[in-house]
Amino acid sequence: MFKIKTYNAISSKGLNRFEREDYEVASEISTPDAYILRSQKLHDEAIPSSLKAVARAGAGVNNVPVEAYTKAGVVAFNTPGANANAVKELVLSGLLLASRDITGGMAYVQGLTDMDDAGEMGKLLEKEKKRFAGCELYGRTLGVIGLGAIGSMVAEMALALGMKVVGFDPALSVEAAWRLPSSVERMENIQALLSRADYMTVHVPAIPQTKHMINAEALKSIKPGAVLLNFARESIVDADAVVASLDLCKDSTTGLGMYICDFPEPCLLNRADVLAMPHIGASTAEAEENCAVMAADQLKDYLQNGNIKNSVNFPAINLSRTEGTRLTFANENVSGVLGHVLSVFTDNDINVQDMLNKSRGEIAYNILDLEQMPSAAVIEAIAAVEHVISVRVLD
Repeated sequence: MFKIKTYNAISSKGLNRFEREDYEVASEISTPDAYILRSQKLHDEAIPSSLKAVARAGAGVNNVPVEAYTKAGVVAFNTPGANANAVKELVLSGLLLASRDITGGMAYVQGLTDMDDAGEMGKLLEKEKKRFAGCELYGRTLGVIGLGAIGSMVAEMALALGMKVVGFDPALSVEAAWRLPSSVERMENIQALLSRADYMTVHVPAIPQTKHMINAEALKSIKPGAVLLNFARESIVDADAVVASLDLCKDSTTGLGMYICDFPEPCLLNRADVLAMPHIGASTAEAEENCAVMAADQLKDYLQNGNIKNSVNFPAINLSRTEGTRLTFANENVSGVLGHVLSVFTDNDINVQDMLNKSRGEIAYNILDLEQMPSAAVIEAIAAVEHVISVRVLD
């Protein structure tokens, strides 16, 4: 029986994917095979020797010590795209709030507490409504930085609204490229995109390479009065640079016109040109359910079959099961390790029926289907091969 330790409130739709005859699922487990979590920070927690995998019900994994887990042979999963629709819809809300002074108009109406005549109120509002006029999104240009699961959906949504869309993604995968509408115009760099866009939205992961991707230098390229939206991660945008650009726009004809984000910072508060939300991009019941189900299914396939999908530290790999016993092992990605392991099977007259080997950066991962169950001595011999990190035998 596999033991799954839960952190945070995980949707029951996800937890119910773990069959009770095969899995023990609880928040208090001393020797877990896997974790499933949302926001729990794991950096200061010791890695149990029993731990084989961790699944984050969300896209970002900044709360997971990925490097330490990799060295320990622990596979870290995330759930890219599971909350994409929720984020896409909030981006649409941001675009509408930025183009029309909706919040200002609503605040004005709520302030009319001293009026008790509906007719007089109607006349006043008819007179004052021009203060809250805005523009339409139709025909405007949206720049999408990051064209993965969320970015491609945002691009498609904008096109449906009649917007023009330009996009930039230096690491666009073939799969993502196929998802991308053909009418999205690809830009060669961020500066080219910023110079074209009336609205800019970022959808890239929070990694060292994207820290402060939107900074003072980048903001020099924007169209005067353009709107920046950040529903990705706080670290991607330099908030101090944004404030400086907003201040510049107030005093001249250049600079950023408005900033809409899901990541409030002290320097952004009490500004009419900033709309900051409390990190609610994925806060829908549907998104939480989707993330939990995807996380659970990925853990199950790994624990039961050794297959890996949507890992942030191990290679994607899938091998259909055959009769016999499945053995998996992870190793440092250096030459000769697989050959040494295969020689152990040869020396012990164990036939390998099927095999798959994949690598990612400094880690390699192997799935082997064997004709018979290896003895404890064989497993120990494999574990003792230099550079082997972990070994698992699956019935």
